[in-house]
Amino acid sequence: MDIQEKYKALCTRLSELGSVAVAFSGGVDSTFLLDVAHEVLGENAVAVTADSCLIPRRELKEAIDFCEKKHIKQIVFHSKEMEREEFRGNPKNRCYLCKKELFQKILYIAKENQIKYVSEGSNMDDLGDYRPGLQAIKELGIESPLRTAGFTKNEIRELAKERGLSVWNKPSFACLASRFVYGETISEEKLAMVEQAEQLLFELGFRQFRVRMHGMLARIEALPEELERLTEPEVREKVYTRFSELGFTYVTLDLKGYRTGSMNETLSKA
Repeated sequence: MDIQEKYKALCTRLSELGSVAVAFSGGVDSTFLLDVAHEVLGENAVAVTADSCLIPRRELKEAIDFCEKKHIKQIVFHSKEMEREEFRGNPKNRCYLCKKELFQKILYIAKENQIKYVSEGSNMDDLGDYRPGLQAIKELGIESPLRTAGFTKNEIRELAKERGLSVWNKPSFACLASRFVYGETISEEKLAMVEQAEQLLFELGFRQFRVRMHGMLARIEALPEELERLTEPEVREKVYTRFSELGFTYVTLDLKGYRTGSMNETLSKA
């Protein structure tokens, strides 16, 4: 199917659902899905957003601002992944545990609000990496309309741009738990360190990046074209000083640059 046929298939599927709670993070995928769902279903499309220490404050604010601007009903709830000892232990199926906890809550919220279905924004590109969270989505019967219609990430960005959505070129984001080596305990303190370290890179104008945490060592991933800028004396000093203030003992630069799921590389090697 071409992109317009996929868009028609998406609208048809949303219309068939009748009412839907969209798991809304503020990223390009869930924003596009929510925008189309609201267009097709009106008040029967509701955004449900998790307020969690796994999500940077700026991401939560952007999600809330979007719903206010578009006059979309939004339900924000506090997720409690960190209360689960198994999750904090950061096992290889951490994403499965997280998604199951998250979507069980959203299913409950949907039922409370007489909403028939829950949907999420994964696309065809998400099938190419280690994504145990997709198993939880399947088990719980969560709808994935963008995947059902066959959308790729680039196609979503293209249509989001056509719809005037400011997030169309927003960098990809994953929850802050993905910054930790599997098996390393996750704590709220460590999550705050990573969030504030990445906030500095954001404020310095870097576009796509991750701060991975190995013990008390920070491993910075940036786009290949931005790696050199991190070595400029003024930028390097700002980054090192701030990261040290946050509690990192060592600050390193990954010469391979930014890539999604770099922590999964250790799984394939194992």
